[in-house]
Amino acid sequence: MTRKQPDPAKPLVADWDALQRIFIRPEDEASRASLVKYMEQILFGLHDFLGRHVGITREASLETLAERFKESRINRNPERKLADVIRWVIEEVAPHGVNVASPYFVGHMTAAIPFFMVHLQTIVAALNQNQVKLETSKVFSILERQVLARIHRMVYRLDDGFYDQHVQAPDSTLGGFVVDGTLANLTALWVARNRLFPPADGFDGVEAEGMAAAARFYDCDRCVLLVSRLGHYSLRKAGGVLGIGSRAVMPVDIDGNSRMDTAALRATVETLRKSPRTRILGVIGIAGATETGTVDPLPEIAGICRENGIHFHVDAAWGGPTLLSERYRHLLDGIEQADSVTIDAHKQFYLPMSSGMILFRDPYLMDCIAYHAAYINRPGSVDLGIRSLEGSRPAMSLILGSALEIMGSGGYALLTEHGIETARAFADEIRRRELFELVTPPELNILTYRICPPAFRSALRTAGEQERQRLTGLLNRITVMVQRLQRESGRSFVSRTTLQRTGQPDTAVFRSVIMNPMTHIGILKEILDEQEAIYRRHFEG
Repeated sequence: MTRKQPDPAKPLVADWDALQRIFIRPEDEASRASLVKYMEQILFGLHDFLGRHVGITREASLETLAERFKESRINRNPERKLADVIRWVIEEVAPHGVNVASPYFVGHMTAAIPFFMVHLQTIVAALNQNQVKLETSKVFSILERQVLARIHRMVYRLDDGFYDQHVQAPDSTLGGFVVDGTLANLTALWVARNRLFPPADGFDGVEAEGMAAAARFYDCDRCVLLVSRLGHYSLRKAGGVLGIGSRAVMPVDIDGNSRMDTAALRATVETLRKSPRTRILGVIGIAGATETGTVDPLPEIAGICRENGIHFHVDAAWGGPTLLSERYRHLLDGIEQADSVTIDAHKQFYLPMSSGMILFRDPYLMDCIAYHAAYINRPGSVDLGIRSLEGSRPAMSLILGSALEIMGSGGYALLTEHGIETARAFADEIRRRELFELVTPPELNILTYRICPPAFRSALRTAGEQERQRLTGLLNRITVMVQRLQRESGRSFVSRTTLQRTGQPDTAVFRSVIMNPMTHIGILKEILDEQEAIYRRHFEG
């Protein structure tokens, strides 16, 4: 940002008196008035506030914005009062953000949050509890265990006795809160790796001695992870962090419905097991693929893992809350057989950024990643940081626990059902329009489609491989350009991706994510109208 000089008539200074005033209250009545003015709008009229102050995106290039934020020095004295900072954020910064709460923003897994989330987030910030240790959280750690038990029960549906035993037991845990799905997936695979190479006579375990020593002791030179081609890129990150290498994350072919091909999985497992120096770290089933929203055949994958003694992890970062809908819970059948499950609370639980969860069916599995220290997380304590990759972290469980009480399972079910059913109606509308082709129909509330005029569609039906590649390349360029022009117009937003499907050329597609309860089929028709208008203006003929 461009540096604003203090008013020379009233210089701002960094002294002890000023610091105390800033630390405990707004500097003056003007600051208090600005804070109250904007916070009242945000706290009680969040969506109207965003509509006034944040567009889908304001027309300003990244290069122009970057020029405004080049100053790299920190002033010795304060530069602005709180009132000035608040006005600057609202008037100069926010308009160039992205209004993910707009019902016309249907391109990513980030959308509107209920207005009360801002209140709860404010409370979490003000209390500033640290969940790493009981001494910095007390009842908030106890609350977190209860919230985890509720989500664990949503997934696994075990009996009362199980939850009575483990909900507050100091020697077990049902999972943990983490910052996001990436860290949840990493935690699950961290546990799976340590289970695969545990301590034994003459070996203290991979966690203590590392992958090189584990490979020597267990006589292997390769450790692999299997997931469909639609697996999230966080899994490759996990491979790098855990020392097996990102290339050890092996893609399994998908079927015509964009779900893992279980015949291909079984064949891959059988081939790998014939190699005496290869170990399978785990198999990952997806419950809501990032690109297509599809759900892998979880019961069949679970059976293959059970037969071969392989850790079965389900990445339900997106689709997990579907379990609260009695109407659509069956779409995730088989998830209860998973050894571990990832769920993101900041996705379809509609929490503010960032909040994820990792759950384990066996409440003792996380013992293999436990760490202690004399000054924190001491042996025998109930500190949540004992079994956590993260150290300090906020009490996001307060927000989710409160939201579950405010919304109830029925409220969340209504949101899920609206998304799924609106996506299906959108797919029907796409099918009705001759300019578009539905590429992956919605299983949950994500779908993909592309521009494919009738002449192209007819030519593709009879084209040989080379001609198909050429035509698809042309359609890809058209789809990419229409998406870019629509984004730059700033009225609506649909994302894009490139699908890689067996036996077909790479295909650029529009990707729509229907999770905003204010998005309805009328708005989606407008978005298609806009895409058609862009195509006709720039490409027709």
